[in-house]
Amino acid sequence: MPMSPFLARLREKVGSELLMLPSVAGYVFDDAGRLLVARHGDVGLWAAPGGGIDPDERPQDAVVRELQEELGIEIEVRGLIGVYGGPEFRTQYPNGHQCGYVIAVYGCALVSGVPEPDGDEITGYRWVTEKELGELRTTVWTPLVAPEAFTWWREHAC
Repeated sequence: MPMSPFLARLREKVGSELLMLPSVAGYVFDDAGRLLVARHGDVGLWAAPGGGIDPDERPQDAVVRELQEELGIEIEVRGLIGVYGGPEFRTQYPNGHQCGYVIAVYGCALVSGVPEPDGDEITGYRWVTEKELGELRTTVWTPLVAPEAFTWWREHAC
């Protein structure tokens, strides 16, 4: 799905100026402890899938919605891994839009479905080990969050 109507209205007013945006990421693990990562179409980098939180939407609901929209899967949120922000979470998109993200990162499990990239926001997916993730071209923030996420999963896997 392209930019939300809420964000599009904001962009009409502020242009490409920096916006601080609340967002979510779903760190989905399989039974073998591998992480689902997605190639983000706008920048071609690998990261956990996720996206923006809509007005009045609960973060846990947003992560469920985002993974359904982007990959066509149903997930179960198992817990909050952490909330992250800072200079590493700031980006400028090819269209010039600047965003700083504060990301609520959730540990999740796949309930049903086989990931199918939407072809727009997400152009590919993989299940990777922690070592394999380190070999991919990822977002700047992924190496900051992923070690904590893998540790969280090892401690909380049900």
